[in-house]
Amino acid sequence: MTTHGHSARIHRATQDDVPEVTRLYVAYRIFYGEPPAAEAALASIGDRIRSNAGQYFLAWSAAGEPQAPVAFVHLMPTTNTLAMRPMWLLEDLYVDPAARNQGIATSLLRHAEDFARSTGAERITLATAHDNAAAQSIYRRLGYVREDYFWYFHRVL
Repeated sequence: MTTHGHSARIHRATQDDVPEVTRLYVAYRIFYGEPPAAEAALASIGDRIRSNAGQYFLAWSAAGEPQAPVAFVHLMPTTNTLAMRPMWLLEDLYVDPAARNQGIATSLLRHAEDFARSTGAERITLATAHDNAAAQSIYRRLGYVREDYFWYFHRVL
């Protein structure tokens, strides 16, 4: 377990952490207006951690040492084919509302960057909602730059 800037204790989630990751993930889904889908979330996260399909990191507030984690970040591996190097997609980042404004998101992002560097990654890429000004402020402060060159297209299947 590591501490970043004294605002969070962080560790990589294991199978034992699936219930806590799921609890935070369900809150994240609700934040984005999705139904909780708790049973499906539990199965999905358990499968992803078991198969090592992505990396989840949990954070506990360093202030007060609560029993339960208050935040998580989820990274998914991919490759930058032009750079011919690995990269990570930051798919999910969530901090419980009661633990916000304590530097926990910043600690999680720095931890994710350290992890990505340790894998030889060329970068971390992320997306956030257009109206999520709080997250955008953190990303900009840490040096993340909004992509203007590529347009992303999606087709729901």
